[in-house]
Amino acid sequence: MVPRPPLPPNPAAAKSCCRQILPPPLPPPPPSAAALRHAARHRPARRCYWLSGAVRRKCPGFRAGMPLGAAMEGEAALPVAVMALPVAEWQARTARLWAALETAVKERMATASLHDAVRLGCDLLRSEEEAALRRLCHRARTDKEPEAASWYREQGNREFKRGQYQAALRLYSKAASHELPGSPEVSVCFANRSAALLHLGHFEVCLEDIARAESHGYPDRLLPKVLLRKAECLLCLERLQEAQDILKVLESKIALDGVMTTHLTRLKKLSQLKVKLGEKERCPEPAQEARGGIQGEPEVWEENSRISGASSSLSLRFDAERGRHLVASQDIVPGQSLVKEEAFVSVLCPGDSLPVQDGDTAWDTRATNADLYCHRCLRQLLASVPCQGCSYAKYCSQDCADMAWQQYHRTECSLGALLLTLGVFCHVALRTVLLAGFAEVSRLVEWSHHGDKNLQNAEARCKPLSDAGAGSRGIPGCGSNGQYQSSYQALFHLLPHTEQHSPEHKFLCTLSVVAICKQLQAAGLEAAVLNQESPQWSKPKTYEKTSDELSPELKTVAEAMLRHMLQLQCNAQAITVMQELGPGDGAVVDKKPVRLATAFFPVLSLLNHSCCPNTSVSFSGTAATVRASQPISSGQEVLHCYGPHWCRMKVAERQQLLSQYFFECRCRVCLEELESGVKSMVSIRNSFCCPKCQAQMQGEENTLCCSNEACATSASRDHLSGRLQELQQQIKKALELLRVGKADKAIKMLLKCQMDAGTFLSPEHLLMGEMEDHLAQVYATLGEWQEAARHLKKSIEIVEMHHGPSSVEAGHELFKLAQILFNGFAVSEALSTIQRAEGILSVHFGPQSAQIQELQEMKACLSELPRNILQRT
Repeated sequence: MVPRPPLPPNPAAAKSCCRQILPPPLPPPPPSAAALRHAARHRPARRCYWLSGAVRRKCPGFRAGMPLGAAMEGEAALPVAVMALPVAEWQARTARLWAALETAVKERMATASLHDAVRLGCDLLRSEEEAALRRLCHRARTDKEPEAASWYREQGNREFKRGQYQAALRLYSKAASHELPGSPEVSVCFANRSAALLHLGHFEVCLEDIARAESHGYPDRLLPKVLLRKAECLLCLERLQEAQDILKVLESKIALDGVMTTHLTRLKKLSQLKVKLGEKERCPEPAQEARGGIQGEPEVWEENSRISGASSSLSLRFDAERGRHLVASQDIVPGQSLVKEEAFVSVLCPGDSLPVQDGDTAWDTRATNADLYCHRCLRQLLASVPCQGCSYAKYCSQDCADMAWQQYHRTECSLGALLLTLGVFCHVALRTVLLAGFAEVSRLVEWSHHGDKNLQNAEARCKPLSDAGAGSRGIPGCGSNGQYQSSYQALFHLLPHTEQHSPEHKFLCTLSVVAICKQLQAAGLEAAVLNQESPQWSKPKTYEKTSDELSPELKTVAEAMLRHMLQLQCNAQAITVMQELGPGDGAVVDKKPVRLATAFFPVLSLLNHSCCPNTSVSFSGTAATVRASQPISSGQEVLHCYGPHWCRMKVAERQQLLSQYFFECRCRVCLEELESGVKSMVSIRNSFCCPKCQAQMQGEENTLCCSNEACATSASRDHLSGRLQELQQQIKKALELLRVGKADKAIKMLLKCQMDAGTFLSPEHLLMGEMEDHLAQVYATLGEWQEAARHLKKSIEIVEMHHGPSSVEAGHELFKLAQILFNGFAVSEALSTIQRAEGILSVHFGPQSAQIQELQEMKACLSELPRNILQRT
């Protein structure tokens, strides 16, 4: 949620004033209102990032197969690997086919190598299954549909007229993605989108869309309107000479009608005024530039000569128990960068839909990850560049579109519906093979036929593999020079755990990759897969094969893809971002962590799991950065949390979730909890309390007893769990009231929930902290900053109790508090809170992160206030 100050009363104030601020009623006596108004005019407008309660669970760095986790008793875990596996109907169909197989065939599949599994899958994928898969693909519409484009454009026009420019922008982008390349209609989509961009103040991007419209043959009769828009953008960007040139072109091009002449005259007068006053009034503002150019201290970084993307403070080791792993070769301090790696491959997850407008329609008007982020670099999209061949893929620039086409999308383009149906893991597997190139894939697959069992054997994997260049140093995945690169060779050596996967899962993956390879062959894309076709854009060739039998080359591709699908369950990394919910035009904006993409990071995959890790992972686009979250001594292993953290889950829950990685966690905290038999702090802090005396309730069975012997009250665990679930539903209703603008009713309901919770929940229960957080959110929405800060401080106490005062969760909460105090003009307290938040978040995200930049801008702004105001606030 993002508290936003109200707009100033006039446009002149809008440039330099955050809002009119009343003095806070705190001792010592506040400065005069006039002094505060003077100070407020020098504060830039701020957006207070109010992240949702889910942020309490550390979202960056989760392995893709892991849920975010359940922090409280009675709360369900999120589904594993959302969108990773094929759609439910295909899973059900393959399950029925598996159940109908003879026992001997099942046994063959269960014990088959990857090579044999693919050949068995080719025999078992019947024409009936292929036909059923084609029917399922009809639900995922990725072809270009001019009728859809026309409809989206009309919907965009409707939203534009209503002043909903952000919704119009996304609808025009959807329209452009459905138009055929080179058609005049696509130029109209770009031109219409440029109008929305102008209203949203994105002048540079507006100019780019105008250029796109012109290059795609925008109708000559409509050109004056677009050129006038271009001139207005140039004026706003203070590119006055270019604006004047455009106006001259307009005058000479056509004779304008009266209405257009009026606009032109107004713009010419404005241009002349700016030219005359430009030298006097267009002066730089040093203070503003200094704030805008704030940069954190540059990080000291020395890359490892043996491990690409890793710090020189790390060493690569290998043993039978831990496999490949990283250890500190010198003492490491908190916040130090340890790994900076670009994903070898990443695939955007379609994600949940965000409503663009209400109502059921013939085509989907909702915005998904596919509409919001570049399909290659994962940057957030403003004005997307559509693929020329399909309506699904969208990019942040023409360069990204061209690069994606050359590297993989020329093969994937016509398979869009199939890949969406078969899930992200299938898509990642195919793209991995395409990026590696068939020659490298074939070489390593051929080697694996001689050493496939060795890949499962720890001692054998230590031996040099000269044929595959696995390294004279004896560590799998290293090159012949002993270096470990973020390469396909390193990725190929990640364990697929072929024998540990259930036969049913291996069967599902096998049929899925065989289906993709058969479609590649049927669509005439085999040459592209084998890197024998020009990368220039062209319509995919289609022709009929004389046989349904896969070519030997495509069987090799299928075998590599099957390996990667099985590897992904243990080695896929979820790239996460914080995403705004809703239109974002109110006083409070919700933000939540979402899974943006699934990726392979060969170097990051070297980190073993611990439920009490010593690192944090953050993402920027397709790049991951690992930082030390606590001191790491020389010789100590560098560890990463795959999801189940000791602060959020009991040991039994952690072990159950980690079973999908085919190991039993033996980290320090797991051993302590398992061997000592002592209840975890999660169980104690998130416990029920006695309804009569508020002492802790205890017991392993369904009947819980009060720990206070003098009380001896008992209660059913099921009954208390039911009360907890009912309470959570009431909280959801309160937040829904807030969403529809009924803040007063939301406060009353939350306060009632708080009173009810106090009768059966421990005061340290996470839900008690979340209710304080929600109350702070509501008061921030109303602009009652002091009351919001009071509740948020109580929430922070509970967060620090659960996660620690230096945890990333505590850092997020302090970041919110700093912005609330800033908006409430509690200067001294805001400065001290900024310092605390900055110290924590810089450890986890680095000095260049957006949150650190925001904190530094606030600190610079407050520090520039007159001394007498600083002393009094």
